[in-house]
Amino acid sequence: MKKQVRNRKLKQSSKNWIRRQINDPYVIKAKNEGYRSRAAFKLIEIQNKFNIIKRDSIVVDLGASPGSWSQVAIEICGNVMAIDLLDMRPISGVSFIKVDFLEEGSFQKMAEMLRNRRADVILSDMAPNTCGITKIDHIKIVNLVEKVYEFCEVFLNVGGNLVTKVFHGGTESTLLNELKKQFTKVKHFKPRSSRKESSEIYLVATMYRPAGRNV
Repeated sequence: MKKQVRNRKLKQSSKNWIRRQINDPYVIKAKNEGYRSRAAFKLIEIQNKFNIIKRDSIVVDLGASPGSWSQVAIEICGNVMAIDLLDMRPISGVSFIKVDFLEEGSFQKMAEMLRNRRADVILSDMAPNTCGITKIDHIKIVNLVEKVYEFCEVFLNVGGNLVTKVFHGGTESTLLNELKKQFTKVKHFKPRSSRKESSEIYLVATMYRPAGRNV
């Protein structure tokens, strides 16, 4: 039986959101299993299908807050670094820095965090702030994915893996073609735990083979 929202002071849109949350089986499951959000199950599905994280992986979680992807990653491996412009409550075994990924100078802070190492897996469940104007939102989405790819060029190990959120129609063909040149396999995947009405999908790129870099 679905629960209802009876607060008359709330707008209908707020009531709809709350109703969806309290009746969402993945929200309930996340609470029962100790995950910070339902997004944990998206990464679990990706991991089960593609096996992107290994026991000895160094994982960087971009846009990590509130931390559910970091929670999943640290259950698999022992070295997870999380980055977000928002605060994030500590997670045992996870290093965290508060930095705006899109700001100039952010890569230097991340380099210090990695201590001259490279990541084996880069995760990004980030989404840009949207305004509702399709063309502008599309540009924001493409720019964010391009920035994630720039991060890979600097910090991803040869043979490493990338998972990043994209949206239907939100990844330019030129960027996809570039990714296909640099990774052995590039796939789109929509987890069952992703809401059906959402246009989000995940780009899973495995076995990074950058031109001109052997180590």
